[in-house]
Parts: sequence; C-alpha cells; structure tokens
Amino acid sequence: MHAEEVAKGQLSRREFLTRATALGVTATTAYGLIGLQSPARAAQHIQPGGTIRIQQDVRALLDPPTFNWPQLGNVVRGFLEYLVQYNADGTFEPRLLESWEVNEDATQYILNIRPGATWNDGRGELTAQDVAYNFTRWCDGNWEGNSMASRMSALQNEDGSGPADGAIEVVDDMTVRLNLTRPDITIIPAVTEYPAAIVPDGWSGDPASDPVGTGPYRLVEYEVGVRAVLEKDPDHPWWGEGAYLDRIEFIDYGTDGAAHVAAAEAEEIDMTYETVGEYVEIFQAIGWNESESVSANTIVLRTNREAEVNGMRPYEDARVRRALALATNNQVLLELGYANRGTLAENHHVCPIHPEYADIGPAEYDPEAAVALLEEAGMADFEHELISIDDDWRRNTSDAMAAQLRDAGIPVSRTIYPGSTFWNDWANFPFSSTDWGHRPLGVQIMALAYRTGVAWNETGLASEEFDSMLDEASAIADADERRAIMQRIEEFLREDGTIVQPYWRSLFRHSRPGVIGAESHPINEIHVHTLGLEG
Repeated sequence: MHAEEVAKGQLSRREFLTRATALGVTATTAYGLIGLQSPARAAQHIQPGGTIRIQQDVRALLDPPTFNWPQLGNVVRGFLEYLVQYNADGTFEPRLLESWEVNEDATQYILNIRPGATWNDGRGELTAQDVAYNFTRWCDGNWEGNSMASRMSALQNEDGSGPADGAIEVVDDMTVRLNLTRPDITIIPAVTEYPAAIVPDGWSGDPASDPVGTGPYRLVEYEVGVRAVLEKDPDHPWWGEGAYLDRIEFIDYGTDGAAHVAAAEAEEIDMTYETVGEYVEIFQAIGWNESESVSANTIVLRTNREAEVNGMRPYEDARVRRALALATNNQVLLELGYANRGTLAENHHVCPIHPEYADIGPAEYDPEAAVALLEEAGMADFEHELISIDDDWRRNTSDAMAAQLRDAGIPVSRTIYPGSTFWNDWANFPFSSTDWGHRPLGVQIMALAYRTGVAWNETGLASEEFDSMLDEASAIADADERRAIMQRIEEFLREDGTIVQPYWRSLFRHSRPGVIGAESHPINEIHVHTLGLEG
C-alpha cells in the first residue's frame, strides 16, 4: 500500500523508507519496493589505517541511559553499539539486532539478536539476557536523568518504576519478545537513540573508566573539555564491516566557530561535528567538502511553569506564556538567529518532515495582543530573564527574541552562561532556550519533551489531556490516521503557549578532501565504523 502511495506522489520516499524499515523490512528490499537501488557504500575507495581528528565537544561521560547529548553517543559508538542504527536517508539498519518482527497492532516485538557479537573484555557473546537487561534499565522511571524511560512507557508497570510483568521475555539465547501494555509504534526508532547504547548484563557505571562493549575500537583517552581518543582494538574480533581507521580523535575547541575554522586552517582537524551560521560559507571558501542534512533539529524558547522567581511562579499563567509567543516573529528569529539556513516553524515542535505533521498554519504575531494579555494577567511590569548558552546560533536567536519583546514594551533581561554552567541546570531555568535534536517521528519528540514527569520535560507541562492524546497517537501505525490526533496535539501546545519554536535547522558538516564517511546526519550522529581515508 505504501509503495503505491509513493508511486502516486502521496508519500515521500523518506517517509516510506522510515515506515517500511521500522517494521523490519531491510533497506535493500524497501528501496526495491519503490523501484530504486540501495545506495552503494564507498568502502572500496577507503585505504585501511590512518587517523581522523574531529572537532567536537568532549563532555563528561555518563551511564548511557542518562546521556543527554549526541556527542556522548558519538564517542562511545566506537565500543558500545546499538541494536538498530538510524541512517541519514531515513532507513533503520539492523546492528546488534539481526532482524525484528512487529505484529499488526504494534503490541508485540520479536527481536532477533545478531550472532557473533562478543564483548571486548572476554565475557563471551552478546545474548538475549544482555538485551533484556538493557530494556529493564530503560524502564526505570525513578532513575534520575534516564530519558529512555519516556521512550519505554508502553513497557512500564503502572507506577513507572520498571517493566510490567511479562513485558520483557527472554525466549531463548538469541531472542527477546517485548509484550507491550498498549500499542506503540516508536520502539524501534527509540532504540536507535544515543542513550540506547547496549551494555552487558549486570554492568552499570562509567563508560570512561569501564569501557566494555562489542564494538571495534577501545577508548584510550578521555579528558573532559579536551580530547577523547579511540584506537582500533587488535585483540577483539569484531562482527561487522568497516572500522577502517587505526585512530579517531575527538578534540574540544569550545563553541566558537572561529576556533573551529582556525583549527581547520592549521590542519589540526579533519572534519567538524557541525558547522553553523556564517562559518558554513567560510568552510566553503577554504575548500572543505560540505554536507547538508534536512532535519527536525530546532531551538525551543520556553518557560517552565514550575519554576519560581522571587517567590512566585510567573509562567503558571497561560496568558503570560501566550503573550511571549504573540510578541515574537519567528521569521525574524530564523533570519537573525540562523542566517535563514532553515525553514519556518509554528510553535508546536512537529516538523513538516515528520510523517504525521498536520499543517495548522503559521504562528500568530501580534505584539499589541501580547501586551494586553500581560496587563490582564497583572504581569505587564514583570521583567523576564531569558537565559541561553554562550554560542553562536542559540545566543543569537535568544538575543533576537529579547529584542522583539523589548520592542513590544515587555521588560526582559538577558543572561548568557558558558556551556559547562548552562547544561548543569538546563531543564530547570524559568525562561531559556534549548536546542532539540531530530527524531524520525513526531510522537517521539512529544514523548521525550512534553509527557508528564519525564526526564527531559523542561516546560513543566503536566496534562492528562495531552498524555491521553499522545498515547492515542502512538498506537496508530498509519501516519495519515495519526495526523488527525497530531493536529489536536499541535493546537493544544500552541493554545497553551507551551513553547516558542521558531524554525527548523538544516545541519551542516564539513571535512577536508580525502575524508570518507563524514556526511551530515539529521541527529548529528557520527557512525565511526564508516569513517575512512581515501586510498
């Protein structure tokens, strides 16, 4: 049916590939169903050996389910692997799973473990018990910072403290069956995310001090804010193809794009993690290869209704939240914050590239109505403090919003923190800006950011109505049917004034000539086993 929809122009190729491969169809078969060949890999052009140096933040490592940024996943991906990999073309690729099957109503998943994957500390082969152990950890909603719990709600018991009875079933050494408490189409997309790195049964700790995994590299150096180094592990037989390099270095140059350009010109790095703003054109000018990915990556300027300011909770009042949105012109934020290198968004965090996106029209811009709402709420003289990180596009976007609020007559001050300070408390600021990564499905981002009580809920939204709509949407596999509920969700978020979400970012990555496998990814992932140097 979906292949016919592609042929009729009713479904994009990317949406088809995402839907088909999420249900267990191989990428090769999925491409064939729409009359295309699967893209060829460039491995035949790679010369084995060598070193690649990557500009990227090196942040403190955590226990994987509490990872909070893609940079952590990029480093550990050399030795900690994932059940499934999400590719830039929208396909889901089996990794530590050899295959999976999903029943018709998405209440049961059968996961077939890949044979031959072994742990690098000599404890033996990856088994179903290891996989079950990870799912059990992911279901622990009482574990502070465990964002995987929000992704596993359909497997959790009633109080969210762990899996429901019988939800995670070890069928045999190489098979796990997931028996969900309700339909959920997001399980496979969820296990591709960077907090879903697979650790062995019984392990719980710090990947930096105990880097046990199934991957082809070993971690030989990790200094926060400075450098992380992976080296090919000669003593560990790896199951996969690739891992061409002898050494991969992640070097932290901070958030200033000028420092990244200087490092490139001094031949200190071979590729960037991400290139933003005016530095995209500068890297073009110095002759580096450019890669762009269409993405649902974005910035959210949000209030936290639970946060106190001078003994009060100013953002509990929906009129105050809606006023901030009405006083903000999203087009101006896209222009001044991200140099128009993206597309306009609509203050509800569902992207046109999400299969279930519903077009409810642009966000309203009406500064006079904003001031009237604040006067009605008795908050016209309240000074808002807008907090952001000290970098390029997030700082610039926040500056632009503050300027528009002032133009409307709304008092606002700006506070800018370095990354090390900002990320320590990012979810608790009363009023701040946060960047959010791409997810393949709109319902995924809704569950991560806005479901009641989840680890990454930075707005304080706690709504039974919203949660109920989200459960209903997550149970529907057909995106066209799901769209009707998503429209209600989008309208709810906008009418509630939950967020100002002005634009979607195109992501850019640059690499020097001769580097292979450095293409930009919608979630800024770096699949280290595909990196290599041209022969």
